[in-house]
Amino acid sequence: MSDSFLIEEPVEGVTRITLNRPDSMNAFTFAMYEEFVEILNRIKFQPKTRVVILTGTGKGFCTGHDLRNGGKPGWVDPEVGKAYATKYTMSVLASIPTLMRSLPQPIICGVNGTVAGMGYVLPLAADIAIAGKSAKFVNSIHNAATGCELGMSYLLPRAVGTQRAAELLLTARAVLSDEAERIGLVLKTVPDEELQAACLEVAKAIVVNVPLGIWTTKQSLYYNQNAGSLEQAMEMETRAVFMAQSTEDAAEKKKSFFEKRAPQFTSK
Repeated sequence: MSDSFLIEEPVEGVTRITLNRPDSMNAFTFAMYEEFVEILNRIKFQPKTRVVILTGTGKGFCTGHDLRNGGKPGWVDPEVGKAYATKYTMSVLASIPTLMRSLPQPIICGVNGTVAGMGYVLPLAADIAIAGKSAKFVNSIHNAATGCELGMSYLLPRAVGTQRAAELLLTARAVLSDEAERIGLVLKTVPDEELQAACLEVAKAIVVNVPLGIWTTKQSLYYNQNAGSLEQAMEMETRAVFMAQSTEDAAEKKKSFFEKRAPQFTSK
C-alpha cells in the first residue's frame, strides 16, 4: 500500500481509512483510484471490520482529481481512441460510489475542510457523514464543463431534495458546514477537534449489533428506496431478518443483552 492512504484500527471492529496527501488537499491521482478500489474490495471480505471511517489529513478532506500531478490511468490501453479511453477511465472511477454502497460494512465519512470535485461524491456515497466546522462543499466539477459525475445527480437529491440539489448542481454554490447539516447533506456538524471522536461514537454504537443484521439492513435501506411497493420492501426486510436471526451471532447478541455485557461476535 502507498503512503496515500493510512489504514488503522482505532477501536476493535472499526477500520479507519485516511486520505493522506495533505499537500494536495488529498486530491486523487489515477493510481489512488485503483488503490482505493483495491482497499474497498479487500475490506468487503474482512468480517472483523464491522464499520469503516473515511476521513482525510490536513486542511482538506478531498478536492477531487489532482489536475497537476494526477498521472495517467494505467488500466487504459494507450492505443484506444478518446471515447474508449474515457469509458475505460470512468469505469474504474464510477465503481467507487457503488462499491461504497455495496460494502457490507457501514461507512462513516468524517469530513474535514474543503470537499470539491469528485471528493463531493465520497460523503454522499457514505452511509453517514459528519462534518467538522471547517467543512466546505464545493461543486467544482463545473470547471470540467459539467456539473455532476460519479452519481451526484442520483445521490444529492436523495440527500437534500430535488430543488436544493438542482440549485447546488447548477450554480456550483459552496455549502458551509452549518448549512450542510441543516439541509441534510451531513448528519451533523461538530468542532474540528471533535470530528474523529464523533465518528467513533457512531461506529461504536453500530459494532454492538449483529454483523449480518447490519449488512442486510444496509442492503434493505438502499434497495427499498427503489422498491415498487410497501409489500416489496417488507419482503426484502423479512428475508433479511431470517438470514440475520439464523446466525450464532444473533444468539450471542441476545445472550449478551441479558448478561449485560458487550457481545463477542464470531461471524458464524
